[in-house]
Amino acid sequence: MNNRIHHTLNKCCRILALPVALLSFGSCNKALEETPYSFYSPENFYKNESDAKIAITGVYSALNTWDMYQQPFWNLTILDDDHVSGADWFLGTSGAGNPQGYWGVDGPWVGCYTIIGRANTVLENVVKIETNIDADIKKRILGEAYFLRGWAYFQLVQLYGGVPIRLQTLSMAPERNTPRSSVEEVYAAIIEDFKKAESMLYPMGDAKAGELGRATRGLAKGMLAKTYLTMASGAATGNVSVRGGQDNGYYTYPKTVVAGYQNIDSKKYFELARDKALELITDNEFALYDSWKELWAKTSRNKKEQMWEVQSMTGTAFVNNLHNYFSALSTFGRGATWFTNHHYLDYEEADLRILDGVAHNYATNTGTRYFYPSWQAALYQVVDGKTYSNNGNSDDRAYVIKYADVADPTLANSDAYFPLMRYSEIYLIYAEAANEANEGPTPEAYTYLAKVRNRAHASAAPANMDKEQFRSFVIAERAREFALEGVRRFDLMRWGIYLQVMNKIGTGQNNISKVRAQRNLLLPIPLSEINSNQSIKANNPGW
Repeated sequence: MNNRIHHTLNKCCRILALPVALLSFGSCNKALEETPYSFYSPENFYKNESDAKIAITGVYSALNTWDMYQQPFWNLTILDDDHVSGADWFLGTSGAGNPQGYWGVDGPWVGCYTIIGRANTVLENVVKIETNIDADIKKRILGEAYFLRGWAYFQLVQLYGGVPIRLQTLSMAPERNTPRSSVEEVYAAIIEDFKKAESMLYPMGDAKAGELGRATRGLAKGMLAKTYLTMASGAATGNVSVRGGQDNGYYTYPKTVVAGYQNIDSKKYFELARDKALELITDNEFALYDSWKELWAKTSRNKKEQMWEVQSMTGTAFVNNLHNYFSALSTFGRGATWFTNHHYLDYEEADLRILDGVAHNYATNTGTRYFYPSWQAALYQVVDGKTYSNNGNSDDRAYVIKYADVADPTLANSDAYFPLMRYSEIYLIYAEAANEANEGPTPEAYTYLAKVRNRAHASAAPANMDKEQFRSFVIAERAREFALEGVRRFDLMRWGIYLQVMNKIGTGQNNISKVRAQRNLLLPIPLSEINSNQSIKANNPGW
């Protein structure tokens, strides 16, 4: 995060000129009860371009809060899949299928509706600024607000199913008792917002695109493609083969339509996902880094492949504990989260995503040296004359490097960036969608799959795969590419195989329970919302 953004964020937090009752709305009771930032009102704040920029920065700042990416959002998503393991004291709640035992369980609901409420305020007031604002900047800020609102609803519909749709602030629509809309209706609102954002934003690198870390036209296209893909796969039928279970074997699971997606035209949305992904690819707005190590370096933030990241800056309030939980070096001694040995074995030995992307030799904060994995002792036990240990059991921890390059790794809270969308996902969206739309993989689907695998130095994908084989391969490739980035759980959910895959494992590595019930398909709606919104008569099933 550059100093300009840091200054604006701090200014926003100090003087954001809107009462929280206007920043949020009735769908988030907690936010409505917070203390206002100041005594200003929209009428005496939204006067010029500077005011508009401060307001949109306030929308982004909701990402880096204790409702969202300072921990709760990634805790409830990353920790709940088949490939994650870690310390039982950390994974014992959301990581073991018990999100209500986690203190931040309401975070995604509160955080996303805070983003929505603030975006609504920007949309209603920036449009009224007629002087002292560049017309293109005004358009971009409105586009950012549409994008952020659409993104928040995209997270909500995946996590909670149908949710209340609020497209106005309380001052414009004071009725707080808003019923849940259907899944299809929420997706319609998401698509409309992303399309508006696409038409109003600028490409990355454009002089009027805004500071690094802002939404761009290409990002809006990417999220549209991802939205179409999620809808299409949720409505699809067929089979998916997944490597897992107790023996790490290959199992085929029947895929049924995800609840709420029954009336969605799967083929139509796969075609839309394919076409939108290809449109972005041909724009040449983004590119892959050649090196896996370089991709995760501090110097690569907000550049090239990193389409959008949660921003952070050491020495400010805008920090998080991603590094502390996910990296080999931690104030805990070693990090609390890693991926499983079974998942490690799903990579080829020459794959840079494990050769360079996993900490094979590391020291704790007390100086104790460990190596990983135990079965490759010949490679990693003695390196440069130093001997490393591994007990072949609790020491087998595949720590990723993704959050390790921070300003000060000895701090519990630091400046790790969290990737919200990477360009490699666009290639894999195209490959998956083209396969489904064509009833089998096209040459282009293989081509864009190869882009991701070639960067990793992985071998060519098997030739002549049929539709279900290619589908399964791409889903597995997404798991290899996006390990511990919060993608895997959503992939299992949208393909309707989450329960089968998790329960096939039972008890996973480090005795982490992977047993899941129907209620785990959606998160519980906060009780504060149910108590304050009389139009919501019941919680999600099982809660």
